[in-house]
Amino acid sequence: MTTPTTPTKPVNLPLRERPIDIFFLVIFALFTITSMISDMVPTLGVDFSDPSSNFFVNSNWWYAHDADPLFMHPPVWMRIVTGLSAFVYPFFYVLLIASILRGWNWIQLPSVIYATMIASITGIIVFGVEFFGEPEFITHNATKFLVFNLPYVLIPILLLIRMRKPLPFTRKF
Repeated sequence: MTTPTTPTKPVNLPLRERPIDIFFLVIFALFTITSMISDMVPTLGVDFSDPSSNFFVNSNWWYAHDADPLFMHPPVWMRIVTGLSAFVYPFFYVLLIASILRGWNWIQLPSVIYATMIASITGIIVFGVEFFGEPEFITHNATKFLVFNLPYVLIPILLLIRMRKPLPFTRKF
C-alpha cells in the first residue's frame, strides 16, 4: 500500500542568494525618498521657477530649469502624476521593500501593476511630451532629463521581468 504524498511548498531563497532583490532594496529605498522630496514640491503648488535658499525648492529648480519644463510648470494632469509619486508610490515602495526582506510572494501582482503603470506613465506620457510635445514642454537638456528619469522606466521594467512568474522569491531571477 502506498501513501499519498503531499506536494511540498517551494521554499524561498535567502536574500543573500537573490542579488537582484538586494539591488531592488537599494533602488526602491532611494525611490521612496526621491519621490517624496522632488514630487511633493510641484504637487503642492510650490513655485520653484527661481533659485531658492530652501533645499527642496532649489533642488527642484536646479534639475528642472534647463531639463524639465513640464515638471517646472506642470499642467493639472502632471500634478496628478507627481501627486501619485509623492503620496501613493512611497507606500508601495515600503511594502515592496518589506516583501523582499520577508519573502512575501504575494507582492508579485501589485509589482506587475505598479511596474506597468509607472513605465507607461513615465515612458510614454512624460517622455512623449518632453521630446515630442508642445514646444513649451520640450526638454532643452535631454541628457540631464534622461539621467534623472530613465531609471523610473528601466527599473520598473526590470521589476516586471523579475516578477514574471509566480513565487518570485523561490528563484534567483
